[in-house]
Amino acid sequence: MATITIRVSEDIRRKMREFKDVNWSEYLREAIVRKIREEEAKAACRIMDEIAAKTGHDWSGVEEIRKWRDARYGQRVQNSN
Repeated sequence: MATITIRVSEDIRRKMREFKDVNWSEYLREAIVRKIREEEAKAACRIMDEIAAKTGHDWSGVEEIRKWRDARYGQRVQNSN
């Protein structure tokens, strides 16, 4: 496992010491993992937006799914209620 070092003010360090039951290393590891996942999700959204922009604005995912389902299973029956 790699080691990283962070710097905090003496005031923050004093306050951290007040909470002896907090495992600060584990807390920071989890915070880093959460941030990485958040940034990965943002990057994935950017990629999806770029792909969507290339398809044009007249394309509808819902309509496309319906088209392929109808082709596979036949036309859906309209409810007369």
